[in-house]
Amino acid sequence: MAAASGRLTARAAAQSYTFDCPIPRRLPPRRPEAAAMDPLFVAYLSLTAALVVTPGATTAVVVRNTLSSGWRGGMAAAVGAAAGNAAHATAAGLGLAIVIARIPALLLAVQMAGGLYLAWLGIASVRRLTRGDAVPISGAILGANSTVEHHHALREGVTVNLLNPAIATFYLAVVPSFLPPGAPRGYYVQLAATHVGMAFACHSLWAFGMDRLRHLLARPAARLALEGLTATALLLLSVRVLASANW
Repeated sequence: MAAASGRLTARAAAQSYTFDCPIPRRLPPRRPEAAAMDPLFVAYLSLTAALVVTPGATTAVVVRNTLSSGWRGGMAAAVGAAAGNAAHATAAGLGLAIVIARIPALLLAVQMAGGLYLAWLGIASVRRLTRGDAVPISGAILGANSTVEHHHALREGVTVNLLNPAIATFYLAVVPSFLPPGAPRGYYVQLAATHVGMAFACHSLWAFGMDRLRHLLARPAARLALEGLTATALLLLSVRVLASANW
């Protein structure tokens, strides 16, 4: 009788303990905060916006092709530039950019090729300027849509960004600094896509904006002046890239 009473007392105590101290259920894992609400991502957006709105070599190429082929030529150059940015992002994600950075000869070759290509574009603009055919009065800037010229603009956009050491440095040094510890691979893809998209949007605005000014550029003096500014910008950027190369 005492044993039965002891078992009942133990069972009641167990039930009371179970009622008062329930076993906690496993909570579902917390979802990571949305990137848009992440202060680190907001800082990345601010820095990227400041970089893409600053005119550079790609901007000069977009303007140059808009002047020679209208907004379609400018957009073709912008698409090519976006492809070049995507190639840099992919190379950095696969570790190829680190290999280039660790081999001084390869990095120097990229810098020299980029500087010489900008110089070649600038000299080509100067030659058109001296011949007096910097921007035709009719034709591309007034609505032509030559497929050959658009392919040429696309190729220029790709090449100028592929050979731009500043973009390689951006993906090699800047983007990794905004990756939180243990971030999934998709977070890097999101950062890269943000830069590619923002740069493309900015270059598209340049193309459409310059095309909207074509009625002002119908005057020969304005056409020659703008072509001269573009040629000067390309040559100065070439000197800057070559001077900053790791000789």
